[in-house]
Amino acid sequence: MEFADSTTGDGYGDGSGSEPLTVSDLTDQIKNLLEGSFPAVWVCGEISNFARPQSGHCYLTLKDENAQLRAVMWRGAASKVDFEITDGMEVVCQGNLDVYAPRGSYQLVIRKIQPLGVGALEQRLRQLQAKLAAEGLFDPETKRTLPLFPRTIAVVTSPTGAAIRDFLQVLQRRWSGVRVMVLPVRVQGDGAAEEVAAAIELAGRLSTRVDTLVVTRGGGSLEDLWAFNEEIVVRAIHASAIPVVSGVGHEIDVTLADLAADVRALTPSEAAELVVPSAADVTSALNTLRVRLAAGLRGRAVQSRLRLDNLASRRVLREPYERIHNLARYVDELGARSDRAVRQVISNSRQQMGMFSAQLESLSPLGVLGRGYSLTQHGDTAEPIRDAATLQAGNVIVSRFAKGTARSRVEEVDVETEG
Repeated sequence: MEFADSTTGDGYGDGSGSEPLTVSDLTDQIKNLLEGSFPAVWVCGEISNFARPQSGHCYLTLKDENAQLRAVMWRGAASKVDFEITDGMEVVCQGNLDVYAPRGSYQLVIRKIQPLGVGALEQRLRQLQAKLAAEGLFDPETKRTLPLFPRTIAVVTSPTGAAIRDFLQVLQRRWSGVRVMVLPVRVQGDGAAEEVAAAIELAGRLSTRVDTLVVTRGGGSLEDLWAFNEEIVVRAIHASAIPVVSGVGHEIDVTLADLAADVRALTPSEAAELVVPSAADVTSALNTLRVRLAAGLRGRAVQSRLRLDNLASRRVLREPYERIHNLARYVDELGARSDRAVRQVISNSRQQMGMFSAQLESLSPLGVLGRGYSLTQHGDTAEPIRDAATLQAGNVIVSRFAKGTARSRVEEVDVETEG
């Protein structure tokens, strides 16, 4: 690749016949040389003029004390950034140089970006998160439900920070009937994690029962929030006997304390919204229930009145003694029928007895005697004499008549023989 050299006097205007380069040609040569010489670079600097239009691409300038470099991060790479990019932030970027021909300027096309000095912290954070997750400190099954109407809330935070002010303002607006106890701690710097863990443990030992524990602070860099990534704080939250709400940083900030807590709030203000209900919502719900209850009672009253009217219209209630009178009449009829039946049975029995008496009378030996017959018996045994052959002359016999008896002595026995 050759470039025109103006210092030698060679080329266009000196009679050599060389044609001048167009701006595009020169820019293309610079582009090829620059991009080929710097395929990938790491650059650190301070962000300024940061802009993120609706396209999702990020435009910014990296600068230090003596120079500045325009940079762009396309939407695909920008969507992978897990922190908020702001002016004044010190960052380290990895990318390649690119020449933007329409403006004749060069820029850094950023593929990766991270806050300066955060790499080691992020590595430590990932390792600690994996360790504690393996122990089950972040398991969803261990999460507890917050009480709906807490009476006492303990807040572990800095008493002078904006977080407690935001928290109390939202809490007072939503639900004033709650007691708040602030357990003051440092929320960043050396010893902050130990203070936070100690305050969490203290909340469970207070003489006043605490219903909900809130651990909160405002936003900041990873270094500012690091106390809430410390193992001692995570274990204290997991061991707390009180349901814990973590409201650390802003929406994009996620700490290990957030993962260990029973409920995560995106901001201190949202933490206040989560721990107490809205008085307006509760009042509205109660009014709705009151209306529904009144309507339900009116409906039940109407139904009961209809049932009562229906029962009252029945004959048994309009004429309560009618049934008794009918039953009494029926009993009387049964009595009369019973008397008639008894008399009929007696009459039939008498008739049958008469018939049986007549039959017995006709079969009675006394009846036979009444018709002129007599009954002859041995005088000594009184057995009936059925055969004259049983008698001998001189035997005493007794003859029984319809009226009276006679004793006789046998003078002669005439025994008939069968022919």
